[in-house]
Amino acid sequence: MNKVLVNLYVPVLEVEYDIWLPLNKKIANVITLLVKAINEFSGGYYKPVKMPYLYDKLTGEVYDVNLNIKDANIKNGAKIILI
Repeated sequence: MNKVLVNLYVPVLEVEYDIWLPLNKKIANVITLLVKAINEFSGGYYKPVKMPYLYDKLTGEVYDVNLNIKDANIKNGAKIILI
């Protein structure tokens, strides 16, 4: 399997999404795709001024944008936050 299913929380919108993330993509690229998708889902309400970061919801640790999803140790069922 080359994807993981995670729960993404977007505090600005107070919404959660269950999404599949590709293991071989860099976190920076995934964030760009997430911003575009969430902007569409929200009807254009989600337009961050700066590029957001992904955080582990349980530990508060920020994920390094230079790592792949696989190398960041993001696994199925992970709870992450986009801020």
